[in-house]
Amino acid sequence: MGTRSLASVLTAHGSGFDHNGRDYDILTAAVLAVLKAKPASPVGVLTDGKTALTAFLPNDRAFELLVADLQHTRRLPTEKAAFTAVAGLGIDTVESVLLYHVVPGATVTRAAALKSDNARLTTAAKSKIKVDVYGWGHRRIRLIDADTNDRDPRVIVFNINKGNRQIAHGIDRVLRPIDLP
Repeated sequence: MGTRSLASVLTAHGSGFDHNGRDYDILTAAVLAVLKAKPASPVGVLTDGKTALTAFLPNDRAFELLVADLQHTRRLPTEKAAFTAVAGLGIDTVESVLLYHVVPGATVTRAAALKSDNARLTTAAKSKIKVDVYGWGHRRIRLIDADTNDRDPRVIVFNINKGNRQIAHGIDRVLRPIDLP
């Protein structure tokens, strides 16, 4: 297995905020903000390609939907405005949310994930998420988080950084470590 880190994948294009809701600009900015404020943060594991892990990466649209939900509006903010709102939650909260998206110790590929129905994964935040594999023929994966009031994220992109110890899967919503009203 290779040792390319997920951080190097996230920062590879370096374009910053744009209008592409399918990339990971807000997530990248959040990771960098945490590491700038707290250089010893456990989020730093994303920069160490030797450490095996699986991460679930919310795309920019996922963060825009989260902010719209938290602000009780249907209007989606721009990527920059969404990041500003997320950062406004406080660096400790951002760090906790990021760690809730990381499953340390295992490199789980798409093939393995599709065989893991009902698995409970322990995140780097020491919380659990449940895997729900569903559908006939074209199987899909949904991740069940602690928030019972919002739609759970679905995996929409598999095997980001495949062949390395750190692998990721893109998701369409932000995993929520607490039940939000």
